[in-house]
Amino acid sequence: MSRFQYKSQSRKPSGVLLSACVFLAVLIFFIQGLSSLSDSTARRQRESLENAITRSVTYCYTVEGTYPENLDYLKKNYGLNYDEDTFFVDYRVIGSNVLPDITIIEKGD
Repeated sequence: MSRFQYKSQSRKPSGVLLSACVFLAVLIFFIQGLSSLSDSTARRQRESLENAITRSVTYCYTVEGTYPENLDYLKKNYGLNYDEDTFFVDYRVIGSNVLPDITIIEKGD
């Protein structure tokens, strides 16, 4: 055998199978991590919207002495802004001096 001839080395099938299994395990953990991060972000957005609406409603009552009639009033006069494609806000006025019933629902895809 000369020094320019190489002996072909065959890979063991168990090594390739092990590599594929490790790759799939890492991929699954990565996807689960992204899903968890997405859920956490959506929850924070909802909490932030809830706080913004509550602040705007309370501020309006403090300044004007009555609660706003609808969300459009808050948007126009108090700068409330949110993604209407992501969240549905049910705003029900009970009375001018009673805190409105506010329900925030995340829309599905």
